[in-house]
Amino acid sequence: MYIEPFGVEIWMNEWEFKCELNLAETCVESLTIAELMDIAGKNADDLSDILAMKMTYGEIRGSERLLRAIANLYDRQTPENVIVTHGTIGANMLVHKTMISRGDRVVAIVPTYQQHYSIPASLGADVQHLHLREQDGFLPDLDALQALVTPDTRMIAINNPNNPTGALIDRPMLEDIAAIARAADVWILCDEVYRGIDQQGSGTTASIADIYEKGVATAGMSKAFSLAGLRLGWIAAPEEVIEAVSIHRDYDTISVGKIDDHFATIALENHTRVLERSQAITRGNLATLASWVDNEPLISWVRPRSGTTTLLKFDLPMGSRDFCSKLLQDTGVMFTPGSVFGMEGYVRIGFANPPETLKEGLARVSDFLARQA
Repeated sequence: MYIEPFGVEIWMNEWEFKCELNLAETCVESLTIAELMDIAGKNADDLSDILAMKMTYGEIRGSERLLRAIANLYDRQTPENVIVTHGTIGANMLVHKTMISRGDRVVAIVPTYQQHYSIPASLGADVQHLHLREQDGFLPDLDALQALVTPDTRMIAINNPNNPTGALIDRPMLEDIAAIARAADVWILCDEVYRGIDQQGSGTTASIADIYEKGVATAGMSKAFSLAGLRLGWIAAPEEVIEAVSIHRDYDTISVGKIDDHFATIALENHTRVLERSQAITRGNLATLASWVDNEPLISWVRPRSGTTTLLKFDLPMGSRDFCSKLLQDTGVMFTPGSVFGMEGYVRIGFANPPETLKEGLARVSDFLARQA
């Protein structure tokens, strides 16, 4: 089976441990176990819980306690609607492998995480791209979406909040997308790994799993929850999807690690406090980034409404990969080239680092831009 090389992961694998200041990072500044325990109101003595833990397989779908904690992130989901996976990346892979067959049409809203168009294409699906446009605030054109949804459409794949743009589809538009899908009896897969860090209000957008009866939501501990090292994600979906996914999952997962399950449960049982920390970081950093953009004549953007990343358009006579490579070599600062998302002329920046890292990185980028003008 041929699959397209994963552009963003190839770039990250090459450079993220070689740069000085990683402004391509997509996770909110990672928590230590000590910080997690403090947020949860626990201390080092509570770590003794894991000393007697036998390192055998965990519960296949996830522990009951973890499944309850995940279900509590939603308005209408129960533990029976949830299954635990090896990260959100594993959740997305399982949904596509389970639900998509050769000849099915998949409408993928792009730019997005490459899984959502390259995996179905590798399975022989007819993948149609709905391109987000800057003039639309990087929100989908619903008339264009309607035109792409045909009787042989199996799935609409979206990413909300969006990576790389930071655009946020709010509940009314999600309901409009659900109405388009419902009329054609189409599934919606929504990758919600950045859910919980909106820039305004409670910080948490409605989930497609709660809005639409054929909505499938994926998420995990990496981005908003600052615990990428746990490698734990999940699928929230109708029980028929969970059961179908379970058949495929038996071939590549068995269970997640018991320690991963344990600490993810602690974090999700205290999700309000974990997300408050993440919101404080992303909201403060976005204000810093906005002020910087306002003072950089070679940079423009659509200000993001959620997530940890956004696209910066640069006005220079070079491609995005050349821009990022030269920036790395000259300053040690890492961005992600827009070309890996099919968005030439842009770079992706992450704004969920420690504030001092972002400020120092932006200062170096300013010096770099001044030398290019």
